[in-house]
Amino acid sequence: MIVHPELRRAARHARRPLLAATLLQAAVTLTHLAQAVLLAVALADLARGTTDRLPPLLGAVLGVVAVRAALDNRQRRTATRAGAGVRVALRDELLAHLGRLGPAHLTTARAGAVRTTLVDGVEGVDAYVSRYLPQLLITLTVPPLLLAALVVVAPAALLGLVPALLLALVGPRAWDRLLAQRGRRHWDTYEQLGADYLEALQGMPALRAAGAVGRTRERLEKRSAALHRATVAKLRVSLVDTGLTDLAVQGGTVGAALLACWSAVTGSTTATGTYLVLLLASECFRPVRDLSREWHAGYLGVSAADGIAALRTAEPGVPDTGTAPAHWPAPPELRFDNVEFTYDGAAAPALRGVTFTAEAGRTTAIVGPSGAGKSTLLALLLRHHDPQGGRITLDGHDVSGYALDSLRQGIAVVSQETCLFHATIADNLRLARPDATDDELTRAARTAGVHDEIAALPDGYATVLGERGATLSGGQRQRLALARALLADAPVLVLDEATSAVDERREADIVRELLDAAGGRTVLVVAHRLAAVRHAERIVVLDGGRVDAVGDHTALVEAGGVYARLVRAGHVHEEGLAA
Repeated sequence: MIVHPELRRAARHARRPLLAATLLQAAVTLTHLAQAVLLAVALADLARGTTDRLPPLLGAVLGVVAVRAALDNRQRRTATRAGAGVRVALRDELLAHLGRLGPAHLTTARAGAVRTTLVDGVEGVDAYVSRYLPQLLITLTVPPLLLAALVVVAPAALLGLVPALLLALVGPRAWDRLLAQRGRRHWDTYEQLGADYLEALQGMPALRAAGAVGRTRERLEKRSAALHRATVAKLRVSLVDTGLTDLAVQGGTVGAALLACWSAVTGSTTATGTYLVLLLASECFRPVRDLSREWHAGYLGVSAADGIAALRTAEPGVPDTGTAPAHWPAPPELRFDNVEFTYDGAAAPALRGVTFTAEAGRTTAIVGPSGAGKSTLLALLLRHHDPQGGRITLDGHDVSGYALDSLRQGIAVVSQETCLFHATIADNLRLARPDATDDELTRAARTAGVHDEIAALPDGYATVLGERGATLSGGQRQRLALARALLADAPVLVLDEATSAVDERREADIVRELLDAAGGRTVLVVAHRLAAVRHAERIVVLDGGRVDAVGDHTALVEAGGVYARLVRAGHVHEEGLAA
């Protein structure tokens, strides 16, 4: 009977409709009681051979049945509305919290498991809150009232009803701990299977290329078998629970009937009282039977409650304690000042004393070999993590002083991994700025070098993209992401390998056009291919988590060092392509 705190909390999202659904459920229960009383009176009249009141009594019964049907329909609709309110509010809350957690959370949590919690777990909470909780309140209220009424009619009947009700309500609680353990095990297995399936679907091209489809199928079959075993184990306990409840209900009803008959034979109750005991005994157990049914309907919500609570209360990688808005009157200066950072469990620091300045309104490129710390710098700038030493400032203020949402809205990022949705091209672009005009969409797409290809599509900007932009090439996806970032018109623009999927012959032209269009912004360009940074006004070279050199392309080549080696390696690569 103990309601999980997370489920009680979820129910508060729809207090009024839940209260209305509970009151309507109480009204439905009252119609059952009224029907029982009317039938008891009618049967008593028949037993005495009196039929004068029979037609109006039967008419009243039919009227009660009609009213119950209307009330039941209204109750179900109200409960559905309450469940929908809980579902929407809970998903909104979890998604907003996921946004606050940031990408750092998904490096440890599996996307499929999170999806299962957000979809199936929340659906289970809907059924529990909208169906089980109203019925629980009815079950805790109606039987005691009926017992009080039966004390007046036939006190002896309580000898059969009270023990049976206590057994039906309290007996299954002995299994609660075991049922909760098996429910958690079932949910964990269910989450892992969902995560495995999503991972397999997303990685199917790689699995085919590696010839690993068969091995993956075998692993999924083992996961499915584990879920089957967990489900059966949970059902065993649940069936014992149900069996105990049914035994108490049937035994209590039979016991009450025998006691009622004994009272009738001894003359201690009237005929009407005897029929009332027989019919009200069944109504006394009706809420208990209904509660058992609704428990099974909402049990998935109980199983998922711990997972939902864990997701909702997960701590972000960085505290959102800043209050300043990231609204700068002019492009801000970006400075990394002696920044130190080491990932958890890493043997060596990712960044060591990194210091450089990206001048306001100008373009600064960051280059270096793999593992030099380029991506870590961007993660710290966006506050997916906080530096363990030194500080990062925008417009002279530490980034930790800005509100997280405001900071991230002030920095437009285009990364190597583009994110496009199953929607039209125009809708995907307007994610950055919902009020953007068609002319603004076209201007951004032209600058990103993708307008002509969009115009060549049968529906142009109204073309619906496949999931994750699967109907486009890698280069087209990246250029759409570039156009979206330009449309955002943020004061700081970050291009993180933003043209890696673009043909090298076009890369330099696209980057040059982007930088021209980004005039008035502070631009940070991170790239492996030097064609993307060759024209930057300032280039920062990272190596082993340290700043190796700072300067323009010509000066860095003449100085030798890491940048000169990268340039020579790039020339060799280009010659190999030409050959």
